Amino acid sequence: MTEGFRRSAARRTKKAAPAPASAPAAASTPATTIAGAPPVIEAPLERTTWTFLNRPFGLGFLVTLGGLVAIGLGAAVTSLATIWIYVAFALFAALGLDPVVRRLERHGMSRAWGIVIVYAVFTVVLVGVLWLILPTVVRQIAQFIRDLPTMITDFQGTELYLWTRDQFGDQVPVMLGEIQKFLTDPGNIATIGGGVLQVGVGIATTISGLIIITVLSLYFLASLEQMKQAFYLLAPARNRPFVAEMTEEITGSVGAYLGGMVVLAFFNSVVTFLLYAVLQLPFPLLMAVVAFCLTIIPLVGTVIFWIVGTLVALFASPIAALVFGALYLLYMQIEAYVLTPKVMNRAIAVPGSLVVIGAMVGGTLMGLLGALVAIPVTASILLIIKKVFIPRQNAKV
Repeated sequence: MTEGFRRSAARRTKKAAPAPASAPAAASTPATTIAGAPPVIEAPLERTTWTFLNRPFGLGFLVTLGGLVAIGLGAAVTSLATIWIYVAFALFAALGLDPVVRRLERHGMSRAWGIVIVYAVFTVVLVGVLWLILPTVVRQIAQFIRDLPTMITDFQGTELYLWTRDQFGDQVPVMLGEIQKFLTDPGNIATIGGGVLQVGVGIATTISGLIIITVLSLYFLASLEQMKQAFYLLAPARNRPFVAEMTEEITGSVGAYLGGMVVLAFFNSVVTFLLYAVLQLPFPLLMAVVAFCLTIIPLVGTVIFWIVGTLVALFASPIAALVFGALYLLYMQIEAYVLTPKVMNRAIAVPGSLVVIGAMVGGTLMGLLGALVAIPVTASILLIIKKVFIPRQNAKV
């Protein structure tokens, strides 16, 4: 009996004895060993998580601080939106001028002299156009304001006005009178622009923005090759030849696309000037400038100017406006089926449905800049899918 008692006590003593440090504790808790220092026992992940949950004030402070940092970064990015737009316009201008510089390089000229010649020609053309057109445009705008009552009076004597009045009643002359009163009131014209001071500030901001974009585009064009080489270094060494090939193809297509848009906008302005001059419609130079500025917007710019040009011509002569609308619509078809394929064939190839979707998405997100870059970005995405994603999918057997 006494012997059995002793055996049971010994078994209880063995069970209650503490486990050595190298047994289960070491297995469940990882140890970090540093040369010349004793091992450091790290707390398990479960214990660390429960430590944060047991300190709700510290956890809430860290979460709030992270949220404030994220909000601050978002506000900083938003406040720098104008800078991003300047940089994007300058980069696209540099990509658009790069093919011209490369063509000069192929004729034995250095890149530096090619850039100097391109910007010198661009500056001379811009100054010449402004010198010839700007005084005429200002004079024609003033003449338009002076002649607006006479134009409205002449429009009231046309059959179109009589038909409109018969259909809609006496509201038509009342509306014309209100439009004439509003447009001939200098106070309303100032109100449209947000006041004389804000109009001046807007003009100054636009001019300074153009100067910034021009200077940035000059720097980008001069260092375009260095920028590409720096971008290639971000890729692994084994992928750099492929990344370089893709980058050259994308930048080349973007530059050719922008050059093609400028050429098509120039054709639109020339056609508009000739039609207005031949049909003896008012303000041919002004409408040519408006045509260039509007039709450089892809997809919808030509349609918008067709509506604007026809409405302006309608005040001068309904018959001439009808002729202008028909002839310009005919030119739109020629541009869509003849000029655009010839100009854009080497630049970019995007299905028509994706062109529409890309232009709508880009215009909605980023306005004019989004509409300009939508088609090159869509083409770049299609190129990446074609040369990266599809070959990887084909390799999976």
